Amino acid sequence: MTRNKVSGQDLAKLAMIRSNVSSFLRNCGETFVVGSGERLLDVAPQDHEGAAPYFPTARISTFDIDPESGCDYIGDICKKNANIADGYFSYVVCTEVLEHVRRPFEAVDEIERMLKPAGLVFVTTPFNFRIHGPLPDCWRFTEYGLRELFSNFEILQLSPLEDVDRFLMPIQYTLVARKRA
Repeated sequence: MTRNKVSGQDLAKLAMIRSNVSSFLRNCGETFVVGSGERLLDVAPQDHEGAAPYFPTARISTFDIDPESGCDYIGDICKKNANIADGYFSYVVCTEVLEHVRRPFEAVDEIERMLKPAGLVFVTTPFNFRIHGPLPDCWRFTEYGLRELFSNFEILQLSPLEDVDRFLMPIQYTLVARKRA
């Protein structure tokens, strides 16, 4: 018996998640017009394409906890990062990150602090997906959990990526929220 083999079902869901993240960011880049030179923070883009292809007019900075990541800012999204001023960014992209943080409410508080008034955050997070790296993989959020996490924001969009084979068990959620002015 092979215990460490990733199942075909999980590989298919991963492909759906990655495709959904790309579609979501493309839609955000087209729908929520990023003015030329506005600052956007891409949280933990890791090995994926990140936000840059979808927000071509933004001044993009990257952020990660890993000092080897090569990101512009190294820090913990769950703590105040003194090297980033309050209200510095117009936009924050946080895709497939919140499930990995140890203190998600503090992470959302830090995102709120870094955003300008009326700034937007673009979030994706898996729900019905296997434990995955980078570890730790701590959380899965329902629609209701995301509404609670972002209760200080105005939620503009909150959409599930439905699993046609499992009623009320979406694969992933996408969220667009505005910081209250």
